[in-house]
Amino acid sequence: MSRDISEAFPQKLVKMVFKERPNRFILHCLYKGSIEVVHLADPGRLKELLQKDTAVYVLPSTNPNRKTKWTAVLVEYEGIFVSINTTYPNKLIERVLKNFALPELSSYEWKKSEFVYGHSRWDFMLEDEAGNGLLLEVKSVTLAHGRIGMFPDAVTARGAKHVQELAAIAKQGEWQTAILFVVQREDVDLVTAAAHIDPFFAQCLEQAEKAGVRLMAYTCDMSLEGIQLSRSIPVQLDKKMLDIS
Repeated sequence: MSRDISEAFPQKLVKMVFKERPNRFILHCLYKGSIEVVHLADPGRLKELLQKDTAVYVLPSTNPNRKTKWTAVLVEYEGIFVSINTTYPNKLIERVLKNFALPELSSYEWKKSEFVYGHSRWDFMLEDEAGNGLLLEVKSVTLAHGRIGMFPDAVTARGAKHVQELAAIAKQGEWQTAILFVVQREDVDLVTAAAHIDPFFAQCLEQAEKAGVRLMAYTCDMSLEGIQLSRSIPVQLDKKMLDIS
């Protein structure tokens, strides 16, 4: 893994204090004595991360027409930074793929992002020297317990549909298929399906792996400056998690 490939945040992050989450995409945070409305680009539950009075790091918006002036990026959790923004993994992975810096896929060249095939739009389409194509889907992981990362953090019908379709494509044999779990924190040693949250997604993921969909996972080094891939870790679907919500 090339250690110098990272996705930098476009501006300096501003530290606020989380107070409440009135809906899935809005946070109320305290900043300089006032409550600010902050956009949250993560529909997950995030219950263990968004505890009252937790430090949240946000980006100021450069768009004067936006309803919210801020976007949440990181939280402090047990001495580390954890990302609560799902837009950065895809940006980072695109940069990594274009530099052939993911060892597992180094024989493939990035061809297109947001590639439409079948009934879905896939995060990335790659191609090897022989012209064989690979469809890659990226999943952002923020939920963890006991150094085990789990996906999803909330029921995802769309995610299950994507996994089912990848399995069907893998069975057809025309394309290679893969799912990359990007763990936006450093304190995780393996990834599994959060069957206690979304048993159907977990079932679909097991079936996809059996059908030939390749499952990979990486942790990230998170800092106030940006996000960087760190360690390759295993995906183990036999891990049975208790409901920790």
